[in-house]
Amino acid sequence: MEAANSKILEYFIIEANEHLETLEKGILDLSNMANDSEEVNEMFRAAHSIKGGAAMLGYGSIQKTAHRLEDAFKILRENYVQVDQKLESLFLKAYDILQALVEKLQSPFGLQDDEANALVQQGEPMFNELQSYLNQLLNPNAKGTTVIAETAVVNPSSQIKELLRQMLQLFKQEATAESRQRLEKLVSSLSKVAPNDSGWQQLVNLSQKAIANPKHSYPTLAPVIIKELKRGSDLLELGQSQNIAPTFELEQLANAKLPQILVSLEPQSVAKTLMKVFNKQQLSQLVQILETAR
Repeated sequence: MEAANSKILEYFIIEANEHLETLEKGILDLSNMANDSEEVNEMFRAAHSIKGGAAMLGYGSIQKTAHRLEDAFKILRENYVQVDQKLESLFLKAYDILQALVEKLQSPFGLQDDEANALVQQGEPMFNELQSYLNQLLNPNAKGTTVIAETAVVNPSSQIKELLRQMLQLFKQEATAESRQRLEKLVSSLSKVAPNDSGWQQLVNLSQKAIANPKHSYPTLAPVIIKELKRGSDLLELGQSQNIAPTFELEQLANAKLPQILVSLEPQSVAKTLMKVFNKQQLSQLVQILETAR
């Protein structure tokens, strides 16, 4: 199921780069941003989302770094801090570590363990300095003490991430009746996380319905379902469950009577996907239809 895993990683990288852009813009205008609670929340959510996605995919170095940055923004979110040039510089250095890890991840050889460990070690003293300086700005008379902000957990996010990791492993296997039943059982467990939340329940039910359809391949299901449930769990943890809503792609998979094929708009990618799905006779018929439609 390499195609499914590659697609999930691609989604994570795209979203991570979008969140990094949000973080960079905010940090470069930190003095103004810190006075706007909504903008601070947006920065916090950006770091939080990168942390959650990295945790689900098993990239501990990115998860840990994003978490440290998230903790720092949590202090700005809950306290008034007089931003100065030193604080801006420290936040920017923290951002650079996270950005470097994501850039390594999307390089031809991916994020290697030795590179990841080196970057995390490089960032550790800088993050400690950032936390210490934030504490100094909050408590000028209590120097030398480090504030360690723990991210508030509104929902059992660790349970959700573990269930999503198990689902991801099953999606890597061959699509059998047994593996589908195990996937449906895991989704059923997800429904118990927030039993009274209608948006989350709808998301879970549609995912379970899509998985139950034997006509859908795992490379088709995995990118959509993992991405949907991960986004939904982020909103649950942030206390924004009212914003949970299934996408058109998930609704299609849940309600389709015929197998669905999700392809990108890049011609070579489309061709490779079609060649995997159709035999030579079907491809020949498809070419004829396309020629007629020109």
